[in-house]
Amino acid sequence: MPEQRTTPDVGDRAPDFRLRHTFEADVGLADTLARGPVVLAFYVFDFGGY
Repeated sequence: MPEQRTTPDVGDRAPDFRLRHTFEADVGLADTLARGPVVLAFYVFDFGGY
């Protein structure tokens, strides 16, 4: 059975994904990368007021 990784390493490429934008339009990683570099940042409770 292959080993599963749960945490990416620094420099790993993110898989392509699409998310719903605030104004009901889809935003994709590949589309955004076509315009230039992208930084992905994930914050726990960033907008939760905790």
